[in-house]
Formats: sequence, C-alpha cells, structure tokens
Amino acid sequence: MTSQSTQPATVTVTVTVTEDTITDVAAARWATAHDPRTAELMTALVRHLHAFARETHLTEAEWMAAVQWLTATGQISDEKREEFILASDVLGLSMLVVQQNHRFDPAATPATVLGPFHIDGSPDRDFGQDMSDGLPGELLFVHGTVRSLDGTPVPGAVLDVWQSDSDGAYEAQLDVDEARLRAKYATRPDGSYCVRTIAPLGYAIPMDGPVGALISGTDISYYRPAHIHFLIAVPGFEPLITHLFREGAEYLDSDVVFGVKRELVVGFTEHGPGPTPDGGHSDRPWLEARYDFVLQPA
Repeated sequence: MTSQSTQPATVTVTVTVTEDTITDVAAARWATAHDPRTAELMTALVRHLHAFARETHLTEAEWMAAVQWLTATGQISDEKREEFILASDVLGLSMLVVQQNHRFDPAATPATVLGPFHIDGSPDRDFGQDMSDGLPGELLFVHGTVRSLDGTPVPGAVLDVWQSDSDGAYEAQLDVDEARLRAKYATRPDGSYCVRTIAPLGYAIPMDGPVGALISGTDISYYRPAHIHFLIAVPGFEPLITHLFREGAEYLDSDVVFGVKRELVVGFTEHGPGPTPDGGHSDRPWLEARYDFVLQPA
C-alpha cells in the first residue's frame, strides 16, 4: 500500500492583529454579547484597559505582577473577608459608584461605602438594647428618628448596624461564631430609634493582604476615622448605606476609603451617671450621639 503525504490545509487570515488594531478587534468581539448592557460594559472595559497599557507602556513583568496580585486578592477573600471590595474602596472606585448612583436631595442623608465587613443576618434588638454584649469600651447611645424628606416619620424602618470593637477589629476579622457588635433595630411608630453600643475607634484597614502590600509602598494613610455603619432599607424609599463619624476623630480628612462627608460627622456628648435615651438609667458615664436619618423617596 502506497503511503500518501498529507498537505496542511490552507488557512486564510482576513484580519491581521497588530498593536494598532487589536483594541478595535477585541472590542468588536465583545460587542457581540447577547445582553446589550454587558456588551456596553465589556467594550468600554477593553478600550480603557488597552488605553492604560498604552499610556503606561505596561511591561510583561508588570502585567504578570498584576495577575498575581489579583490571584492573591481572590485567594485571601472568603465569606467574611472581601479583599476585592477593600481594593475598590482604597482606589476610590466604591465611593465614585456610590455617588453616581445615589444623587439624593441635599436634605436627605448622604450615602457612603458599604465596606468589606458587613455580614448578613444580624440579630434583632429592641429599642435601646445593647448590641455590645458587655464588650469593653465607652458606653454610647445613638438615637434619633428616621423620616422622609417631608418630615413624615418612618415607622418600622430597620436599621442594620455594625461597627468595630475597642481594638478596631470587626467580627469578620475574628475567629468567633456569635454576632459581635452588629444588630438590627426597628423604628417605633413615631420613627424613633435607639442603639446602645460602645464608642467606635479609628482603625487601620487590614494590611496583611495584597491591598495592604500595595499601600505599604506609598505615603497613603491606611486608617479610617471612628465611625458606625448603618444600612436602612425601607419599601418606597431609596436604600441608604451610610456611616456616622465621631466629630473630632483622627483621620477625618484622610479616610483611606474616601467615605467621610461633612453631613455625617456627629458630636458625641459626654454625660455623667443618670437617665439615658432608652428610658433607662446608667450608673456610669455615657456618651450620646443624636442623628436623624432622612430617606430619599424612591
């Protein structure tokens, strides 16, 4: 039997990809996404990524370093730690997205970043019930009302509240099984709420991961000023994710995640032993922060 040689098939290349044409070729491919918004996002992403590479003349070593950084960011993330959110926060992207998507009336409480430490499923607490569960710190009552732009009280509004402890650590950073310094409070028929907790302290963002390694090579302050997180979602109103910052706290002007707004800075008034805003009595000195949340109608 006579063997026959096989000739390679002729391949016709109709598009030659070069440094000058690759952006248009890649964008055109991603423009075929079946969802129009996905096509819009991906073509814009391709163009901006390519423009970044051209502007900086990105080297192969730098490209590989970025890939390894992204890999490490994913590897350190879990159900309690979101390193990608932290990366977005310190780059200012999170705050930009918040401000673009929550252009509230000037009279409404402004939104700020969610942060990487929110945990779903916080326990319910009654008006003025302690969410610190005996943890050390200065006793603090945060109270006020939740209302609409027209001044109407919003009863039954649920305030999802979370904060760090006296060492600047969140539950998500600790090896604990129970809810810690987080709770949900519902407003009363007159729109009033009262949170009993401990005074927050300023703290450093986690510096033991890829984000910390990146910041360590700069002069950027990696601290956040003392604050408490609030998430308020009420039917008929725009969801509100915000913080209350302690007036006079360090780092208000250098918040590493760009989250401080003047309207969210609140004075902590010192009181001696005596009556407290929850209708009770304290045998030790306590702090009071008064704040009225104003929701933007949907």
